[in-house]
Amino acid sequence: MTTDLHHDGRVTIGNVPSYRWTAGVSVEIPGRGRVTGDVAWGGNWFFLVHEPGIDVSPASIDALTDFTRKVRRALEAAGVTGAGGAEIDHVELLGPSPSGADGRSFVLCPGGAYDRSPCGTGTSATMACLHADGKLRPGDVWRQESVTGSVFEGRFTVDARDPRRILPKITGTAHVTGEATLVLDDRDPLCWGIRGTK
Repeated sequence: MTTDLHHDGRVTIGNVPSYRWTAGVSVEIPGRGRVTGDVAWGGNWFFLVHEPGIDVSPASIDALTDFTRKVRRALEAAGVTGAGGAEIDHVELLGPSPSGADGRSFVLCPGGAYDRSPCGTGTSATMACLHADGKLRPGDVWRQESVTGSVFEGRFTVDARDPRRILPKITGTAHVTGEATLVLDDRDPLCWGIRGTK
């Protein structure tokens, strides 16, 4: 990964090679019916859904969280995975942006929390799918807005070693919200975590 700091305080991060694993995967959601999306890698495994009629806005956070949790459970029940049986631990809903960005996203993360940012790995996965569909070319800028209104700009080149993969660059801003010091005491029997027994 690479990082570039711009004069205006924005940062561009070069992400991992990203790609669409499977297109047009459908699962049944209780009370809603069939939902179809793509499985893609952008640094995490994503199920990306364009679902008409869902309002991707701050006023709908509870409904969005409930829906994406149901999608994640349906993926698990159907045995839908990423490469090598990897768990799909992120669900990304995509919709139109009210502010003129190319799209707006709601991203459910592991543990049931949602990403307040547009999600750099999710933006990478989105661009990989758009490129696979011929809707985004190398060098094009993709502006992805989060459910909270923040925006990332993404662009990519094609991986010369594997033209099915893209090499994304994500530009955005971040702010320091705190600092912490972690103290590890070797006398602490749980210093390095809890180990399971066999």
